[in-house]
Amino acid sequence: MSDTAYPRGVEHRVAYRIYYEDTDALGVVYYANYLKFFERGRTESIEAAGRGIAEWNRHGYLFVVHSVQATFKRPAVLGDRIEVVTSFSVVSPYRGRFLQRVERDGEVLVEGTVDCVCLDDNQQLREFPPGVLG
Repeated sequence: MSDTAYPRGVEHRVAYRIYYEDTDALGVVYYANYLKFFERGRTESIEAAGRGIAEWNRHGYLFVVHSVQATFKRPAVLGDRIEVVTSFSVVSPYRGRFLQRVERDGEVLVEGTVDCVCLDDNQQLREFPPGVLG
């Protein structure tokens, strides 16, 4: 990935344990579940910046995924402790970019880019609010 962090170099980390429900028949995390981990990381990073998703929604800011790109390098397995690392930048007035990765003991397992747009209550495109992440 060419972009590496928030403009100020801020990364948010949140840890999870891998449960049986996260794995597939091979005993590794099912690939689609990494999108759930990314979602949790984005939600937690926004809340850690001072205002949760529900509050943004109440103020008429709806953050919607526009595109996702992911590269799977190594699998996580049952019982692992992983960290979801998230950074954010506004790449245009209407698009925010989350750079995310899933790590196990510092090793990158999956990395991805999630572009989101901001909509209003009528689902019309609107500019990202200032201070969405700090």
